Amino acid sequence: MAKKILVIDDSALMRRVISDIINSGGDYEVAAIARDGVEGFDLIVSNPHLYSAVILDINMPKMNGLELLEKLQKNRIEQTVIVVSTVAKEGAKETIKALELGAFDFVTKPENYLETKGETFKNNIHKMLDLATGSHRSKVDLRTTSFAKPGSVVRPAKPKPVVMPRKLEPGNFTGVKTGRKKIVALACSTGGPKSLQQVIPYLPKNLDAPVVLVQHMPAGFTFSLSQRLNEISEVEVKEAQEGDILKNGAVYIAPGGKHMRVVKKGTYYCIKLSDEPAIDGLRPCANVMYESLENCQYDEITCVVLTGMGADGTKGIQGLAAHHKKLHVIAQDADTCVVYGMPKAIAQTGLVDEVVPLGSVAETITKNVGVS
Repeated sequence: MAKKILVIDDSALMRRVISDIINSGGDYEVAAIARDGVEGFDLIVSNPHLYSAVILDINMPKMNGLELLEKLQKNRIEQTVIVVSTVAKEGAKETIKALELGAFDFVTKPENYLETKGETFKNNIHKMLDLATGSHRSKVDLRTTSFAKPGSVVRPAKPKPVVMPRKLEPGNFTGVKTGRKKIVALACSTGGPKSLQQVIPYLPKNLDAPVVLVQHMPAGFTFSLSQRLNEISEVEVKEAQEGDILKNGAVYIAPGGKHMRVVKKGTYYCIKLSDEPAIDGLRPCANVMYESLENCQYDEITCVVLTGMGADGTKGIQGLAAHHKKLHVIAQDADTCVVYGMPKAIAQTGLVDEVVPLGSVAETITKNVGVS
């Protein structure tokens, strides 16, 4: 039976184009359309558990997409939502906000009508629907909340149980060696922007290591992500730039569309960016980041793998483990992942030292690395 999709968009043309794309695949059918968030909310409330996913525009009259997501969150209505909008390209801040409010992921609308009829846009829509609704469970394990009714699909991502991290003071740490050169290398993908809000803001500003981070996102979005995280965090968060010298208590996010390496320059370690081709369709690629650490003389390296599809990071960590004796690997557990792909892949290697829920990741990092 085809899965039912709700399309919410103020453009009659885009409603028709997106509906044609969805209906062409066989696995899905458009069950209803709405012209704005008000109509969309009424349809969701009137038909609980009917829609496997909602395709949502951002800029709309009466109630825009962000307002709809806020209303769903306020009313504790669980619904898989995929943002399909030009704003996903023009307004990265809105996209980050949508992900914070629980949107599963996003697809950028093409710039012109001809591109909307192309295979790229069509394939992107179907790929996201497959991922969001769990159509490829044999390839990736999607986790949903525990109160879903049989046959329904709800928005993934809410940690179970919800354990908010706690701020940690220096006195909480014992047995952590000081005066050693350390680094934290973190990788995440689908579900990462929202999950990072339960990790980065809970790291202490005097963390005794820099953090390098790969989040799979297109160019432009990582800048907005870094700005948002910097606003709510004690540590400094920035989109990495060529030549940045790594300093403790700072987080460097790989720019979308570029690979990021850590290289030694004199007595310092700094960021090296490149436009080399994507690896397995990914740029930035976490494997590139981890592999670069093989040539660094860090005394201790902490690798962290959070929610994400696929296995990016596993190969790099395996290579790093073969070259580095003092390696500590932390993986997010299955129950709190939006997509239990990347953490599962590294866990299956036997290299993981700790498997923890999302709400404990920051504490686990800090206890392992220590504070200065």
